[in-house]
Amino acid sequence: MGNRSRLDGSTPSDVILNFLDSVKLKAGTCFKEKFPKATSFLTRKHWVAIFTLFCFLSSSCATISPDVRRSKADNMAELTGFKKEMVKTDPFLLTAYARLSEPGKPIHIYIEGDGYAWVTPSRVSGDPTPRDPMVLSLAAEDPASNVVYLARPCQYTSMGSNPECEAFFWTSGRFSEEVVRSMSQAVSYVAASVKSSEIHLIGYSGGAAVAVLIAARRQDVKSLRTIAGNLDPELVNRRHGVNQLKGSLDPLDVADRVASIPQIHFVGGDDTVIPLEVTGSFLEKMGNDRCFQIQSLPEASHKDGWRDHWKELLRLPLRCQ
Repeated sequence: MGNRSRLDGSTPSDVILNFLDSVKLKAGTCFKEKFPKATSFLTRKHWVAIFTLFCFLSSSCATISPDVRRSKADNMAELTGFKKEMVKTDPFLLTAYARLSEPGKPIHIYIEGDGYAWVTPSRVSGDPTPRDPMVLSLAAEDPASNVVYLARPCQYTSMGSNPECEAFFWTSGRFSEEVVRSMSQAVSYVAASVKSSEIHLIGYSGGAAVAVLIAARRQDVKSLRTIAGNLDPELVNRRHGVNQLKGSLDPLDVADRVASIPQIHFVGGDDTVIPLEVTGSFLEKMGNDRCFQIQSLPEASHKDGWRDHWKELLRLPLRCQ
């Protein structure tokens, strides 16, 4: 079996080691305290094995159930004035959270990342609903009159309501024609619900690829913002030494078709998952930087550091030279 990757582009071992860091090396620290001399001989693979064992022996790795993840987003939405809505598309039933107050005005639509794809390095998640509704929290910070958050297929929607859902759509087919068509239909629905003909797309991580693929097939997208965007999936997977996507569309193939859309691509200075070179590759393929801006946030990683600066980043002007 080939190497596998999480849907945000990171390798499973990277995810594990990042988690070890985030919990202050709970397993590693304990091991080092008990066996101080042994740690000098441990390789990266050893630490992955130690952490995997630690997962079975502690509650630190306990999977948060899909119901809990959905409830977390529902609660955040309610507290920030968003209303949950189920959007019927072909072939998926999608979850949206909307805060709409001025019909006819522009609409900001946030597109979720790839979510919780893998339970372990070799076990695909049965439900890709994100564990942290970070993108929804960014939408909540947006002061625009009309703001919508769109979950990707099979996220935040029960599997029983989505018979078409299968792991293909959050693994190698995460950017498939079915996914992009479904998401574009949802964009049309929410824009029509507020009578808006001016759509502004904001995509996070893999959601950035989806946003580009949507924008390339529409005439009503007036701006594009990406956050830690996976704009070159082949480069990202090659960089991390994981399998290439099969059955997905490639945002590089439509880069020239979005060149006239004002766009800002936000890159985290500490992002080891989607580094600056990925955005640079997209620009090179586009071949025209007239409407293209890159903005780095030095202290941001792939996931952390965006919330505190999001209102400020949203104020940066979108323009074509």
